Amino acid sequence: MEPRPADQLRTVFFFIVLLSPGSCDNDLYLEFCGTWYHARGPLSLNLNLSTGCDAITISANESSLSISGKITSQCEREEVLPFKQLGLDSQEDSDFCLYWEPLLDQLKLQIGGKNLTLCWPASLQDSCCTDLSYGPKTPVVRYGIGKGRVRTDNLSAEVHSSYMFEGQSINCTAFCYQATEGSAHINTPQETTLKSQNIEHPCAHRSEVELKEDLGGYNVTSPTTAGESSESTTTVHLPPALKHAAKPKSKVVLSFFTNNSMFQVGNNETWTLNNVVGITVGNKVNEVIKDLSEPIRIGFHHDVIPKMYSRKCVSWDTREDPWQVNWLVDGCETRQGGANHTECLCNHLTYFTVLVQLKPRPVRHLLALTVITSLGCAISLISCVVLIIFLCRKRRRSDEQSVPIHMGLAGSLALLSLLFFFTGVLANVGGEIMCAWVGPALHYALLSSFTWMGIEVFHTFWLVYMVFSLFPEPYIWNLVGFVVPAVPVIILVSVGDIYGLREVVQSDDISNPYHMCWMKVTHKAMLAHYFTNMTILTILVLSGFVMLFLVYKKIRNRDEWRQNRVAFLSIWGLSCLFGTTWGLTFLDFEPLSDFILFLSCILNAFQGFLLMLRFCMLDWMRKQAGGSPLGSTSSGSTRQHMLQASEKS
Repeated sequence: MEPRPADQLRTVFFFIVLLSPGSCDNDLYLEFCGTWYHARGPLSLNLNLSTGCDAITISANESSLSISGKITSQCEREEVLPFKQLGLDSQEDSDFCLYWEPLLDQLKLQIGGKNLTLCWPASLQDSCCTDLSYGPKTPVVRYGIGKGRVRTDNLSAEVHSSYMFEGQSINCTAFCYQATEGSAHINTPQETTLKSQNIEHPCAHRSEVELKEDLGGYNVTSPTTAGESSESTTTVHLPPALKHAAKPKSKVVLSFFTNNSMFQVGNNETWTLNNVVGITVGNKVNEVIKDLSEPIRIGFHHDVIPKMYSRKCVSWDTREDPWQVNWLVDGCETRQGGANHTECLCNHLTYFTVLVQLKPRPVRHLLALTVITSLGCAISLISCVVLIIFLCRKRRRSDEQSVPIHMGLAGSLALLSLLFFFTGVLANVGGEIMCAWVGPALHYALLSSFTWMGIEVFHTFWLVYMVFSLFPEPYIWNLVGFVVPAVPVIILVSVGDIYGLREVVQSDDISNPYHMCWMKVTHKAMLAHYFTNMTILTILVLSGFVMLFLVYKKIRNRDEWRQNRVAFLSIWGLSCLFGTTWGLTFLDFEPLSDFILFLSCILNAFQGFLLMLRFCMLDWMRKQAGGSPLGSTSSGSTRQHMLQASEKS
């Protein structure tokens, strides 16, 4: 059957695109994708890779996917890997993509949601195998590779037994210079990442240090690229202990990578720095050198990392995880030298970088803060119960309209203290299921407490500035204080994926987090936190401070308020009522971060106790004054004084 003219034109067009992408002289990468049609049963990945520059063949049958050929500079692999060993499912047809980057001598396979590193990234070699051209077609079969394509260009919709790509060997140094200077069009899978991070160099720099007998330590600095300042370099200190761990006259090879996309772990919770350092003895990445008596010191200079994100030195042990990038903190110590410098002290050789945790940063002094919070919540709970009993007895003897409001605030604070005291225990015992109930309850108690504090603010404004207006009935305050806060909580529960088990990581032991029932660390939960908690807290704190100022301005000339202790106790007591102590949340910045953290924890955890203490002190002062206005116990008396002042005027 003669080929149609359209097919001939399509083939010619494909070779033009493949061999001359954009304005490049040589291909910076190969991306071949397809679908592996296989039988149901045990599957395997067969590798047969050797050094040289000839061709690479991707073939498949009913039970195995094979990658073989000669295109690497230093990578050699001959293995048969069962899919189960790689954690892959073998029940359905598998989509896959094979990536080859000659400047890094890196070969990666993406299949079944896994990113497998077949050849680890390396520094610049003497020769690179690139310009891989599509070879002759193979027969159409039942089991094999279908929908084959290179980048976005389709090769065939039929199922073939194999695809072969023939390479061409070129000088790596010239190729790297060509890519760096821009004569080659950087159009790789990581192009967007490179541009967004202003990375100009696609190659890895290489430095070698010979381990001589008289080596007393050696410092290596990464070379700078065009437009890069010397302050952004990476420094490595090799200790004398390294020469005793390695063989005599060995060479330590240091590879400095500035393309972090190849080392990303593929989730939205962590991110690695642009700079990655690979340290090996010779070219043997898997040679075991660990537990050095003196650590290797690696200094990373980087962009400023916001303090809300934690960072830690990590390494990828290619012996333990040879197929997938897995950053671990084992064997490394992190020392932060400011917002833009991190020093890593590691006792082994492999790949190193700094992992940035895109979650709330670990909490310092978590154990001390937990003890203070638990103690404060327990005392506040008892204090609120005592205060409620006190107010109930007072309500029987007096008709002050402020008593129901004070009781509502005490009740909401009691519920908040109770749930917060047991949240850690319930989280550890009941896990995610229990937290699905306790989390919304704790959120409701917090919103209810904020609402009652806001009612206290409004109530004080009513008494001071609306003297002759009728006062709302108590059931209206109960409706606002107890029912309204339930509305956003019910909405968030119906939305889902908001409440659950929350881990609070402590800075001195990140492997042993504190568990509590609260909002999850998800995008929806963070939006819910800012739109409910932070918005209400901002309004409460601002209105509280405004009302404190207005009350002070109104009463500062009264004789009974000129006594220092009364003025102090009144302002301090109103601060507890208005919740302005929660405003310390917005003052968490260096160098007072730890002080503000402890102060906020103490004042807010003991808020129920301080509230009870305020009422007890003022009641005692009222008795000492013989019932005079000097010792007014509540803002209800303030209304009476305002009326008297108005009548006199």
